[in-house]
Amino acid sequence: MTPPTDLEQWLTSHPPAVADVVRHVARACVQVSRLVERGTLGSATDEAGAASRVGLADRGFARALADCPEVAGWVSEIQDEVHVSSEFGSTAAYLVAYDALDRIANDDASTAAGSVFSVLPHLFRGTPASAAAFMQPGRRQVAAGYAIYGPTTQLVLSLGEGVQVFTLDPDRRSEAGRWILTGEAVRVPKTSAEFAIDASNQRFWEKPVQRYVAECVAGQGGPRGRDFGMHWLGSLVGEMHRVLTRGGVYLQPRDSKEPYRPGHLCLLHEAAPLAWLMERAGAAASNGTTAIVDLVPDALHQKVPLILGSRDEVERIVGYHADPSENVSWQLFKTRSLFIQPNV
Repeated sequence: MTPPTDLEQWLTSHPPAVADVVRHVARACVQVSRLVERGTLGSATDEAGAASRVGLADRGFARALADCPEVAGWVSEIQDEVHVSSEFGSTAAYLVAYDALDRIANDDASTAAGSVFSVLPHLFRGTPASAAAFMQPGRRQVAAGYAIYGPTTQLVLSLGEGVQVFTLDPDRRSEAGRWILTGEAVRVPKTSAEFAIDASNQRFWEKPVQRYVAECVAGQGGPRGRDFGMHWLGSLVGEMHRVLTRGGVYLQPRDSKEPYRPGHLCLLHEAAPLAWLMERAGAAASNGTTAIVDLVPDALHQKVPLILGSRDEVERIVGYHADPSENVSWQLFKTRSLFIQPNV
């Protein structure tokens, strides 16, 4: 029997420099996986005392990237500034942005947690990595992916062509672990009958989103002519994995709850890498008017709305944003029923 392909073997067919960055990120994900397995015990280590698992995961990523000679600098979702590699800050070819542990899922409810990462070229190579070096559109990414920590730990990534899924072998307990290729050229279905949104914020949504959700929940008797399923996991990576494996659309839209904040997700650390990855699986991602991968960040922690998933559904929502004459708001909630059809 032919032995299964692992991450190390798969990386040999890709450019060595970016492959080495991915190798170090994967090593960090192994450490985070073990941290998540320990649950609340993960915050009782000698290393950090009462520090949160998020902080421990973040430091694990930083250590792994500091060891990589191809990484000039990195920035994380919980750190204010860019960290410049003390040894490779001017010579290395790549920059990494990451969210080491999705904080939405970082609780004791045993929901799926995850890590997200983005690899960008260091355009100012020869000078130390800086915040300005990260101000690039998502289309310039050379690799992106996420790890999801659940009953199994999986690493989903792309180096530009297709999306692959690797599963961490639980029998291999080395520091680097062993990732087995379990999915190749994964594709997101173009159409779907599922959507994910936090319905508790319904009253704050923009009218195009109100319209889309109302049409879906109207079901077979509504304008879409079919029934849709709605869910909300409260875990960004968990929702992305569901889209990847089942199709559907995930909405974290702009709303009026906090008017000064244009969105809820970090462009660099979350929205851009997930959008770039999912586009390579045939999905689409937009903020409602512009493709996420075309947005150029103006700050390290800039927040954006995210509408991501099956291409036909995302394009429909974008179309509603583009046509003000159709931005009608249908009532969704009544006293005796969570959702009502638009003709009621």
